[in-house]
Amino acid sequence: MENKKTPLFEQHNKLGAKCAPFGGWLMPIQYEGIINEHQWTRNNCAVFDICHMGEFLIQADALSSNLDKILTQNLVGMPLKTCRYGFMLNDNAGIIDDVIIYRIEQNKWMLVVNAATQAADFEHLRKNLARNNVKLENVSNSLAKLDLQGPLSRDVLVAIAGEGILKLDYYAFDYFSVLGENIIISRTGYTGELGFELYVNNDKVIELWNLLLENKKVKPAGLGARDTLRLEVGYPLYGQDINQKTTPLEAGLTSFVDMKKDFIGKTAIEKKQKQGLEKKLCCFQTESRRAPRHDYEIFANNQKIGIVTSGSYSPSLGCGIGMGYLETQITAIGTEIILLLENIKINAKVVKRPFYQKGSLRA
Repeated sequence: MENKKTPLFEQHNKLGAKCAPFGGWLMPIQYEGIINEHQWTRNNCAVFDICHMGEFLIQADALSSNLDKILTQNLVGMPLKTCRYGFMLNDNAGIIDDVIIYRIEQNKWMLVVNAATQAADFEHLRKNLARNNVKLENVSNSLAKLDLQGPLSRDVLVAIAGEGILKLDYYAFDYFSVLGENIIISRTGYTGELGFELYVNNDKVIELWNLLLENKKVKPAGLGARDTLRLEVGYPLYGQDINQKTTPLEAGLTSFVDMKKDFIGKTAIEKKQKQGLEKKLCCFQTESRRAPRHDYEIFANNQKIGIVTSGSYSPSLGCGIGMGYLETQITAIGTEIILLLENIKINAKVVKRPFYQKGSLRA
């Protein structure tokens, strides 16, 4: 099947971007280079094309529609114009997808989902939502998404959308007048820096992209830098670090699961809590600039104890970093491990999450 292209594909070509397939889409991986784009985001402001992500609109009462049961976060207690990160789980508590939930009105919601899981997510919602007084709509093909990330992102947006941006708290959103239409801007992101996500109609996204790049504080960044940025702060990537074979318990993400309410997969989580976990997602750091990649095997005391799910060179720390699932008894901070792939051997040790702790996320 041919990879899809976002409305900004030709803009990426004009900027000399290197593009490659990702989640069924042909996406920009880098422009000037991953390390340069990574450092620019950490110190200035970068804009990312995230139009491949999916968006669903749901008009429904959270309880009577079963929407609250489908998601692990408590929707009933969410204030208007706030967002929450959470999961859709299967009956075994495996992660179908990790999503951001937006409460637009009392009974109106937006779910932002991953590109590769969009069709399966929509079907899961359709199957489990009550049939009466519920409207489920996939608006992914008409709604574009840009991420503006970095310590200077607020200054950039104030110049475009006005001083109302200054009032946005972390994980809150509002409507702002930009280019003649009201668009959603949320104070969210995937980099560990102060950042915002902008949702605009497809026919306006090229104009918005170019408007942002007119500011000398802003440069484009690709998915390569987005991956190193998110890994430095220990954010999981769906399809690598989490999937339907892993649970929020094993991934260390139970703070995004409300055990006080009922939801699909809760019984399985309670069972695992009683039995204890066989594996946990851990962070590790190498002793040099050498970095592991996905599927490296992890050894301790000459025994295989896990596998690398994400790994990269860290531009901020100057060494290799990664995440992987380790046998529970070998997860203590400071544990020395060896990362192996054929003839490649890298020494590392288990460290605390996140690796990078100097971000402007809550500035």
